Amino acid sequence: MKALVIEAPHRAVVQEVPYPSPGSGEITIRVERTGICGTDIHIFEGSYISPYPLIPGHEFSGTVHEVGEGVDGFAPGDRVSADPNLFCGSCEFCLTNRGNQCSRFEAIGVTLNGSMAEFVKVSARNALKLPEDMTFAEAAFIEPMACVVHAMNRLQLRAGSRVLLLGAGSMGQQLVQALSASGASVLCATDISERKLSMAMQLGATHSVLSSELDPSRMKKIAPHGFDVVVEATGIPAVIERAFSFMGPAATYLQFGVTDPQAKIPLSPFELFKRDWTLLGSMAINHTFVPAMHWLAAGRIQVQPLISDTIGLEEAAQFLAGPRDPDQYKVQIQP
Repeated sequence: MKALVIEAPHRAVVQEVPYPSPGSGEITIRVERTGICGTDIHIFEGSYISPYPLIPGHEFSGTVHEVGEGVDGFAPGDRVSADPNLFCGSCEFCLTNRGNQCSRFEAIGVTLNGSMAEFVKVSARNALKLPEDMTFAEAAFIEPMACVVHAMNRLQLRAGSRVLLLGAGSMGQQLVQALSASGASVLCATDISERKLSMAMQLGATHSVLSSELDPSRMKKIAPHGFDVVVEATGIPAVIERAFSFMGPAATYLQFGVTDPQAKIPLSPFELFKRDWTLLGSMAINHTFVPAMHWLAAGRIQVQPLISDTIGLEEAAQFLAGPRDPDQYKVQIQP
């Protein structure tokens, strides 16, 4: 089969690789759509935890092509997606509902070969049948939406909170909708793209500010005493460092964007103490795949407008290498 293989940092090629035959308890899926995630770009650039060579891709949908021994409930032709995270189920973290911190954590497309290929192999227990009216393009958003659901579970947003969201890309637009639906009163989105800010306003933001115009005096007009919640969705250290200047007393900060593992920022421990801040991280997903599918199936979160382009495998290598359009949302691969 054909697959996009990242052979080493900054080197990706499309090549013939062995077909992934399903083992016991596994199914092989014919991939219909795969979303390109910011994590895939980090993997391409060599700034993530992934080994090489690797077939990336962890946001996907398709049809069951082959069923392994001992699998019940799935048959060839079933329309499916799959949670790419593989938890051992027996370590201290798995046994206390913290599977995304699993001591033996693996993930399809991150540490194991993924879906930027014609076929991908998954554990049947991670697969999920799709609602009849959900398209493959929409279903490839279940995994990123599951990241948003986990973030919202971490945040425990209080009704009426004033929220600042830094970054209005594809993930930011899903966060806008989730934050709006979960009780934000003021919801200010920021980004370098006017087009993305316009979309954020359509999807639930109450204010939008270009990153170049993000100054304290302007933000005080929106939240005079600072924001109750700041959500960072860019993963850019300079943006993260500045984010704390917009937090009010007893505010909560949520790090959603993925940074380079070596990135560092200064933070005043006295400010953290004095202002009663709460700092949260949100890593991947944690048993949130099914709730994410329910949110999408119910039409609560709109993802179809977030698909900027659909490309083939051959074009994906060039896309990963960049440059990329700052006005672009989600790019999906159709193998």
